[in-house]
Order: sequence, then structure tokens, then C-alpha cells
Amino acid sequence: MAAKYYTQFLLTDADYRGGNEFSGVVELSRPMDMDCETADIEAVLARNFDLQKNAVKLLSWSRLH
Repeated sequence: MAAKYYTQFLLTDADYRGGNEFSGVVELSRPMDMDCETADIEAVLARNFDLQKNAVKLLSWSRLH
């Protein structure tokens, strides 16, 4: 079951300097656990951009219903 989240995050990779803040809806193929840590969410976002997980800094994340 897919789950949608509204998120804001920064990409800290050098390729994204000057245009590194993103916000919008992210759809995952399955919901994240309620007790997941920020690092887990950053890792999911980083994989989407084909970056290392330390290249993403999460600003906000909330599930849409």
C-alpha cells in the first residue's frame, strides 16, 4: 500500500549548490514505521537522488492522509 508524505529537505551534495532546497509530496511504495528515525528518512530520499545518505538534511516530514 502506497503512502504519501509532505517533505522539505536540503541536498548538501556539491552538484546541488544554489538550488538545494526541495519541498513537495513524496510517495513511497509502503509506509515508513511510526518510530523511524530522521536518518532513515534521509537515506530513502538520498537513494531517490542516487546520493549518499549524508548528502540529505531533512527539514520536515509529515504523512498525508
